[in-house]
Amino acid sequence: MKTNTTVLIVAAACIALGACSKKNVKEETPGNNGTSVPSSSANTMPLGNNTGGRYTPADLDTDTCLRQRVVYFDFDRDTLKPEFQAIVACHAKYLIDRPMARMTLEGNADERGSRQYNLGLGERRGNAVQAAVQGSGGSAGQLNVVSYGEERPVCTDSNEDCWAKNRRVEFVYTAK
Repeated sequence: MKTNTTVLIVAAACIALGACSKKNVKEETPGNNGTSVPSSSANTMPLGNNTGGRYTPADLDTDTCLRQRVVYFDFDRDTLKPEFQAIVACHAKYLIDRPMARMTLEGNADERGSRQYNLGLGERRGNAVQAAVQGSGGSAGQLNVVSYGEERPVCTDSNEDCWAKNRRVEFVYTAK
């Protein structure tokens, strides 16, 4: 808990001071059993473009951090991994800069477990991301959580690499 608080404080300080830099970094984070899933760089922080550090709708397609709209979870877990805090901070800043923006957080699970369990797990994952966005300054009124459980897999093979890709929350902007 102390680590998450520290990360949020550091992220807020970087936003306030404009001292962080954008990087075009595409890393992979190891999943369980040595697999890897896409990740964000812990050094990628929000800045915005062209408008004094404020995000615009155009940044959703051009900003390296804002283009990352998926966070991944460990097996049977609903806690946000520290390496995804930077993505959350970018999207929270976008919501702060764009009060009319709205976002749906779509929680997903892999195929293991019952349908009902996976729907609950997807919702808990979405709620964890929602709490992190709000902790970074995003407004609860701009966020909606939906769980799809195991119903919307991005990979259909039955192996750990595939399951790791399905354990996710996706950021979907419904109003920019």
